[in-house]
Amino acid sequence: MAEAAPHHPALPSGLLELCALLGAPRDSLRGPEQVAQRKGVKGPSSLDPEVLSVFVPPFVMKEDSQPAAVNSMTLVKNRKRSFRKKRERPRVELGKGVPGGPRGPDPEDVNIPNGVDLLALPQLCFPGGLCVASEPREDCVHFLVLTDVCGNRTYGVVAQYYRPLHDEYCFYNGKTHWEALGPGGGAAGCFVPFAVCVVSRFPYYNALKDCLSCLLTHLKFCKDFEVDNHIKDFAAKLSLIPSPPPGPLHLIFNMKPLQIVFPSRADPESPLIDLDLHLPLLCFRPEKVLQILTCLLTEQRIVFFSSSWALLTLVAECFMAYLHPLQWQHTFVPILSGQMLDFLMAPTSFLMGCHLDHFEEVSKEADGLILINIDNGNITYSNDEEVDVPDIPLLAAQTFIQRVQSLQLHHELELAHLCTSTDVNEGRASRRAWQQRLNCQIQQMTLQLLVSIFREVKNHLNYEHRVFNSEEFLKTRALGDQQFYKQVLDTYMFHAFLKAQLSRRMDAFAQMDLHTQSEEDRINGMLLSPRRPTIEKMASRKSSTPHAAHRRMVVSMPNLQDIAVPELPPRNSSLRKIQTTECGSSGAVLDMPPKSTHTFKIPEIHFPLVAQCVQAFYADCVAQLSKAIGSLTPENSVLLARYFYLRGLVRLMQGQLLGALLDFQSLYKTDVCVFPADLVQMTVESLSAPERTQAERTPELLRLISEVMDRPADAPKADDRVKNFELPKKHMQLDDFVKRVQESGIVKDTSVIHRLFEALTVGHQKQIDPETFKDFYNCWKEAEAEAQEVSLPLSVMEQLDKNECVYKLSRSVKTNRGVGKIAMTQKRLFLLTDGRPGYAEISTFRNIEDVRSTMATFLLLRIPTLKIKTASKKEVFEANLKTECDLWHLMVKEMWAGRKLADDHKDPQYVQQALTHILLMDAVVGTLQSPGAIYAASKLSYFDRMKNEMPMAVPKTTSETLKHKINPSAGETAPRAIDVLLYTPGHLDPAEKVEDAHPKLWCALNEGKVIVFDASSWTIHQHCFRVGTSKLNCMVMAEQSQVWVGSEDSVIYIINVHSMSCNKQLTDHRASVTGLAVQDGLQAPSTVYSCSADGTVLAWNASSLQVTGRFQVRGGGLSAIRLHGGRLWCCAGDSILVVSMNGYPCQELKISGRVKETGSSFRGFQLMPEQEQLWAACAGYPDVYVWSLQDLAQPPQRIHLEDCSEINCMIKVKKQIWVGATGLSQGRLKGKIYVMDAERRTVEKELLAHADTVKTLCSAEDRYVLSGAGREEGKIAIWKVE
Repeated sequence: MAEAAPHHPALPSGLLELCALLGAPRDSLRGPEQVAQRKGVKGPSSLDPEVLSVFVPPFVMKEDSQPAAVNSMTLVKNRKRSFRKKRERPRVELGKGVPGGPRGPDPEDVNIPNGVDLLALPQLCFPGGLCVASEPREDCVHFLVLTDVCGNRTYGVVAQYYRPLHDEYCFYNGKTHWEALGPGGGAAGCFVPFAVCVVSRFPYYNALKDCLSCLLTHLKFCKDFEVDNHIKDFAAKLSLIPSPPPGPLHLIFNMKPLQIVFPSRADPESPLIDLDLHLPLLCFRPEKVLQILTCLLTEQRIVFFSSSWALLTLVAECFMAYLHPLQWQHTFVPILSGQMLDFLMAPTSFLMGCHLDHFEEVSKEADGLILINIDNGNITYSNDEEVDVPDIPLLAAQTFIQRVQSLQLHHELELAHLCTSTDVNEGRASRRAWQQRLNCQIQQMTLQLLVSIFREVKNHLNYEHRVFNSEEFLKTRALGDQQFYKQVLDTYMFHAFLKAQLSRRMDAFAQMDLHTQSEEDRINGMLLSPRRPTIEKMASRKSSTPHAAHRRMVVSMPNLQDIAVPELPPRNSSLRKIQTTECGSSGAVLDMPPKSTHTFKIPEIHFPLVAQCVQAFYADCVAQLSKAIGSLTPENSVLLARYFYLRGLVRLMQGQLLGALLDFQSLYKTDVCVFPADLVQMTVESLSAPERTQAERTPELLRLISEVMDRPADAPKADDRVKNFELPKKHMQLDDFVKRVQESGIVKDTSVIHRLFEALTVGHQKQIDPETFKDFYNCWKEAEAEAQEVSLPLSVMEQLDKNECVYKLSRSVKTNRGVGKIAMTQKRLFLLTDGRPGYAEISTFRNIEDVRSTMATFLLLRIPTLKIKTASKKEVFEANLKTECDLWHLMVKEMWAGRKLADDHKDPQYVQQALTHILLMDAVVGTLQSPGAIYAASKLSYFDRMKNEMPMAVPKTTSETLKHKINPSAGETAPRAIDVLLYTPGHLDPAEKVEDAHPKLWCALNEGKVIVFDASSWTIHQHCFRVGTSKLNCMVMAEQSQVWVGSEDSVIYIINVHSMSCNKQLTDHRASVTGLAVQDGLQAPSTVYSCSADGTVLAWNASSLQVTGRFQVRGGGLSAIRLHGGRLWCCAGDSILVVSMNGYPCQELKISGRVKETGSSFRGFQLMPEQEQLWAACAGYPDVYVWSLQDLAQPPQRIHLEDCSEINCMIKVKKQIWVGATGLSQGRLKGKIYVMDAERRTVEKELLAHADTVKTLCSAEDRYVLSGAGREEGKIAIWKVE
């Protein structure tokens, strides 16, 4: 029985979805009377247009494209439904087969693409009606956006042209036929319009306009019976051109006489831009542009008007691009014909466009519309009603206006000093490059506007529970901006934006936010304590006080166009680019030049379009793509990926499925961002049995197939709903209380919330009622609001550090240093004296020696008094705090204890956490307002209690060696274990900014999360980003620009150090990747060795990412590899194997003695070449074993580590071995580090490192050692090497 033919996958369509010829219906000009009637008509007469012909791919029939012995695929696209004209079907043209061959499918079986309604298409192609003209008119174009019932958009470009009508007419092929005459010919000067409409899935407005312009040069001079053939050939060309993948590669196609460029989108998340983004800036003043953006952001009912049909779509699409990454969620119909004006009565939000002729009619008939006149740049309201459209936030608006005025919008000024280009394509290329630069500037400018408007939204998000506290966000907005935000926060657009933010999507907004983040924001991102205004911010507020009244006045004005920007010259004073150096950096467009682009010229397509010609075209494409791939070095991986992608697509069209899969597999090593997962899955499913067998014999394809087939068919969609914070309405047990507090944004740390729960439930049933929660929430927010209003005199601010914040102010009290308010910052206590405000230092927390609460006697009264003894002053500070005394006593002691812990452990997070405790104490006392409130608040005196109950001094050796601690889990609900650490030195690369060239610390947390710190300041350089979803086992740096990360999921992920992106994956391992080692040779590129748990060792060329060697280590279970003496040393279970670079075994070291009897395995090892030693440790044992490299057969020296339970890791630093372990300290298991001298083989130092086990160690240029703790502590310690 013959084997069934394989089912070929549906290929991604080319640029063309459909091409149609439209014009006057055949019967409208049938009859001499009608023609004669039209001879004397002076004005244009209107006819009802119809679709005359439709051209839909494929243009080569499946039967044609299967020559003998060639397994070929056809460009077949599955359609869900079709729109057919009921009254009279248009002629559907398909590619004709080889002469004498089988006929193609019946036209009735051809489906029309989704979203294209053939009944409505004539109205859209002739939106002003089809009018017979008495004299020839200029060709013109306009643009369509078509939306199907699912909301998917397709894009149309329509070119209209006129042909003369002859008195003698005849029919051919069932159609009216007019003989073309010269320019002066025709029946009494009758010229009939036709339209050619190209529909594509991609918004190639400029490119398809150029294509149609080329087509019209042929249609004007051809015979009428040749028109369809010309259009069909034109459509066939476009259908064969693939769409370029996202990235820097643009396609060029010779359409004769023009070279047509099809640009790609910048990245998978960006829109495709093939239009001039500065058009709205030529039509509207910047203030009007802001008004239109406000209308869009508040989702009004908007109608554009223009006398140019083309401008309606282009301007509307520009504004859509300005909103990116926000997306318009409502109806978008930029062109309405006269018969479609009833659409404007829709009650929901929409953006539509009409001809200017309908302005008065629409203005009077419809209510609540925003009417935007593109031709004169005015914005009005229908029925002269005032629509409630708020102003965009003032500061963002002023900056945007300055930036717009700094743009150079006139290409002519760029050309003034240049000679005229005699090559039309060269001139077009120059104009295109200028436009690309301008588009990039405009995109950056509008993105900066959105970031400045919505940057602080993230401060009111709870990512764990997907909650946005809109009420608190609105309270932080300026009074004049609140109406704007109230309206925006209720829109679908903003809701979708919140979803992306809560999913931590690294879209254009997030990237710009990170790029423009201030150093203070970076530091605040690491703080656990609630934010308060810093002294620096207070000073800046005071410096801008003279402008405050003007600002308050302006933000209340209803019309943005009234805003004055006096710093800049008038807009029309000069056409030259305005210099913004004197206007401050805020007015300049962020200097981010457009990324360099490359082009690939598509080969010529030869006709007739039979199978052999199409296959020849595909072969030419593959040959040219292969040549381009061969000419590139591996460093050009981004460009290589685009060539592999295109070659894979073409090979699919050829039917070379295995070759296509190999090209797609190559994307893992070049840029996995453009990997077409769905297309690959369909291709794998369509493989025939022999092809499948052959693919499974190829290791690369075997892994690809297993990955694709193991993908979950219908993975449950993650719950991405956004909840608005609401106060609870029911009693809460502990778990629900934790969730509610985290949602409120007050505290995230679960352990702190547990202590808060204890405080609020002292003496009560262990549950919290809604009223108590509400009181606590209000107390907290009132304290926050009061802190924002704190204003210190300049003389006082001069005494404080710029990053200090005032967290608590007492009432005015009597002290032994005068009358005033006691202020608490994270660093000190000081007295803000009354009368003439002054500053009196009380003490820094570091200098406090004792804090007491006593009773002072005044006449017959006993007044509660706080006494603070400091090291630097003999006089004890006394303050009659009265009812506040007990609370201040608790708070000062907690801050004192937090400061001492921070100094002892070199960890500033203790101070931040103490600040959180004291603010919670304050809120608890304000909530309970009972005699037991102070006792309840004392439940939050965590550090003070720790100091009293466990007066554990940090050992002197530890304190002297420890330099600093950082917390990668800051801001999380609980600490996370540090799985791997890697330090990379700073290298100034031409592609980097100076700040990006600093040394970095890479920290791998659970579930594939990586955080990057700037190792020069220990601040976060890159917030958490994902590298897969599994545990990460190892990291190394290769080629100074790559960080390789081995994962439990058997993949090696490669991070680009400069772009901080992970776009490459090596998938050749079949088990967990456990070790990586780099062999840096004198000649580049380096070789990287990787091992996996199944015993496989692979050698990689670090530049090309090709496997240069592969072998299997017997016994398997590899956990680490090292390079030494031209050999690989592999840790494999209970043995250490020494093998050559080709995998030949040379030596083996086995566990022996007492350890062997227990069946233990090696936990890790280190080589000391200078001392010719091998140091190793076994899992579950507190001993280190030292072998001599000269004779591994000799028994090792055993070194027992005191108070050690288990060794976890070890590294070599100079002539020392640093061992990370779990050990006993004061009867508790702690993380310990043993520093051992390699020559004397003794323990030099025993360091008390962490509250949890030491999981990983890494060296920073042999000057520092960094240790990572387990999940109970989750911190990184930095140690000085001596």
